[in-house]
Amino acid sequence: MPKQKTHRASAKRFKRTGSGGLKRFHAYTSHRFHGKTVKQRRHLRKAAMVSFSDYKRIKRMVANMK
Repeated sequence: MPKQKTHRASAKRFKRTGSGGLKRFHAYTSHRFHGKTVKQRRHLRKAAMVSFSDYKRIKRMVANMK
């Protein structure tokens, strides 16, 4: 059976944490900041963890990622 390849688009969007979790970045951070509050922009800067419902699917896509 062939090896599973890493999904390159996912590898660029997700990072592994030290404990094996998956870290992601927020959407809505590229432009049109004048329509967002300062608090909203501040919260969007921080990374977030991948949700439980998406974790298994994304973990399979980035399986070979270091």
